[in-house]
Amino acid sequence: MHRRNFLQQSGSLIAGSLIAESVLANTSLTTPFAKKRIAMVGTGVRGIGMWGKPVIKEFADQVEFVGLCDINPGRVETAKKAMGLACPTFTDFDKMMKETKPDQLLVMTVDGTHHEFIIKGMEYGADIITEKPMTIDEQKCQAILDAEKKTGKKVTVTFNYRYSPHRQKIYELLRNDTIGKITSVDFHWYLNTSHGADYFRRWHRLRKNGGSLLVHKSTHHFDLLNWWINSEPEQVFAYGALEHYGKNNSFRHTHCRPCPHKKECKFYWDMTKNANLMELYAANEQYDGYHRDGCVWKEDIDIFDKMAVQIRYANKVQVSYSLTAYSPYEGYRIAFNGTKGRIDAWIKESQPWEEEPYDEIQVTTNFGKREIIRIPNNEAGHGGGDTRLRKQVFTPGEDPYHQSAGSRDGAMSILIGIAARNSIDSGKPVSIGDLTSLKPKEQRVG
Repeated sequence: MHRRNFLQQSGSLIAGSLIAESVLANTSLTTPFAKKRIAMVGTGVRGIGMWGKPVIKEFADQVEFVGLCDINPGRVETAKKAMGLACPTFTDFDKMMKETKPDQLLVMTVDGTHHEFIIKGMEYGADIITEKPMTIDEQKCQAILDAEKKTGKKVTVTFNYRYSPHRQKIYELLRNDTIGKITSVDFHWYLNTSHGADYFRRWHRLRKNGGSLLVHKSTHHFDLLNWWINSEPEQVFAYGALEHYGKNNSFRHTHCRPCPHKKECKFYWDMTKNANLMELYAANEQYDGYHRDGCVWKEDIDIFDKMAVQIRYANKVQVSYSLTAYSPYEGYRIAFNGTKGRIDAWIKESQPWEEEPYDEIQVTTNFGKREIIRIPNNEAGHGGGDTRLRKQVFTPGEDPYHQSAGSRDGAMSILIGIAARNSIDSGKPVSIGDLTSLKPKEQRVG
């Protein structure tokens, strides 16, 4: 199940199956852990659906929720009910931390506030588990790094994409010298007119909330690149524009439900058909005025809907990346060029007319043959990544593929997006080493 379907949730094929089984084996519990007290700030769909219900179901003998916090009092109570918890709820974060004293804090708020809760959480003595992106600009990033060093607490960034069997297989192929030394990468991501448009309905439409899709969404992709290439970014140059959503339309309204343009707008979305969203968001609009079904044509939208980024890594690998937010279909294509050959991979999402029970990787060697590797794709939660990530977070075991991510990983992924955004604004290339105290290394740390 892909992230956008999260809202609705209430080689050979045999070789691929073995790969999936080995991933689960590698994240097994190796040592017993005392039951940990955990609290969550931010009780939206992601918090409830990824870090609420599943954690309670999968790790009830290892963790205990001691508090939930959200700026919206109605939403936090709805979340408590949905998760079946008896713990106290709060709208005051400091009060929650002082009264509940959690060992771990789950940060699931709007991206632009992550730094506030990550830093305060560590100062209150908790280790942090934060959704990506870790934060949205270089100043907030530096503040998190400084606080982690000062407090001695740990920040874990939840990059679930690393954990899917398909992406892990690519990592294995690259580490095994299958195509020799990597020289360049072509990576193109397509968001369709359903999932892509949804970012322009919600809080993500404003830079101050999500840092633009180059930070909120692309941090996933940039992290994969850093992990696959096994190096850190050095310099970035980018182009971007808002040419489809926002002011690029002749009519608009506040949000879809009362809109007078329902019949003529191809992006009209009927939120009333989703009972969970109506209960969580619509029923609690009175507290904060947030419309989950906001208009994609709002004139205050200040993020890009098409982006092209050039990245040079410290090990001299060059990357060409693009993101389009209004494609007729969803998925991505990636190609790794090496001194001995090439790896091509693609994921097809939201294409009911062309669904297959597997994802493919093509390996072509120079002066040699072509091989197709098929990996089963029938696992829920980002290709099985969600389940494996949660296991590694709450019952840490061996990590042979270096999938667990800390603050440096979180920083290096967002700094590419931040540099790209700054480059678009300035028209100049941006050096990663100029943004924070972190200096890019030729080989990844960890």
